[in-house]
Amino acid sequence: MSSLSVDRTRSRLESLSTTGLDMNTFSTAAAEVLNQAVPFSAACLAPVDPATELVTGGLKWGGLGDDQDDEWAFWEYESDEAWNFQSTVDRPGGVTTTQLETNGKPEQSARHTEFYKRHFDFDDEMRVALRADDATWGFIALFRDGTKSAFTPAEMSFVSSIAPVLARGFRAGLVVGSVASVSASMGPAVIVVDGSDNIVQASIGAEPRIEELGGRIGNSALPFPLRALVGSTRAFALGRHDRIPRMRLRTRSGGWLVAHASPLMSPDGSSTNVVLTIEEARPPDVIPLVVAAYGLTPREQAVVQMVLQGVSTAEIASTLHLSAYTVQDYLKSIFEKAGVRSRRELNARIFFDQYAPRMAAGAAPSPTGWFTPSP
Repeated sequence: MSSLSVDRTRSRLESLSTTGLDMNTFSTAAAEVLNQAVPFSAACLAPVDPATELVTGGLKWGGLGDDQDDEWAFWEYESDEAWNFQSTVDRPGGVTTTQLETNGKPEQSARHTEFYKRHFDFDDEMRVALRADDATWGFIALFRDGTKSAFTPAEMSFVSSIAPVLARGFRAGLVVGSVASVSASMGPAVIVVDGSDNIVQASIGAEPRIEELGGRIGNSALPFPLRALVGSTRAFALGRHDRIPRMRLRTRSGGWLVAHASPLMSPDGSSTNVVLTIEEARPPDVIPLVVAAYGLTPREQAVVQMVLQGVSTAEIASTLHLSAYTVQDYLKSIFEKAGVRSRRELNARIFFDQYAPRMAAGAAPSPTGWFTPSP
């Protein structure tokens, strides 16, 4: 890599991360730019829920398709491979490769030989954790086939150095756009998945939930994020990790859902089936994620929390032991990051991109604090 290409790549990625692109548009553009500095044969860019680091989607670059998603989810979440996306966070610089993990003997990795090599003839994979402000916002996997050499330490170091830039692009993509349409709420959707990943039972209302996430119940194919959630749940049941299987997801229409899963235990204590529950996200689920996505500092987040409670500038200053002028400076920075000009617009951006369409459609808050369907 030349210093010119490195500097140009970093500059272009930083520009992309601040232009307000949605997740897929940013991922596609970032892969094209990154490939010019660190050539690769294919790539996968995967956003995650920062609370659990579970993959909530993904963009494939370089001819990769969706046909092997179920198998990928198995190798990522259910197999006993020694390293996966989540463990990459703990590697030096948040980066590693197959060659490095296997001491130059990739054939020792079952995932490599039985999946990557068999389906794609890849010879090396670089995985990088995308972290910003002490949170993980996504992962990327870069692949090389036999026409290219293994990834070098210099290339690993460079991609690690621009990982925070990519993380900020992923983070910003979470809050691009608002709710485009509102569907009538039918309560939580429940789906039972058997040991062969087939949908064996589904509640009324499950089908539209699955379709909102890009899948269909008719062919028993779960959307990839839910398949990842099922795999993580099976690993959780076996004691392989202690992360509660749960994720927040944006739908195709821009709304927010919460999906969580639990293993169903048989009388003998074994677990094969998994029950998925998908429901509309409540404000306490979404607001922390949206606030974090704007890249606010801890102090700015404290100010925002009080603004959302309707606290005056003078009261904020008194509570946080700041001057009113300092609070105004924080508010100015917050407004700039959130792309608003006033407290009212800030409240609208955080609260009502998700919820105002429901009120416009005639829905009313129920005693639970959520919305009941319009008559």
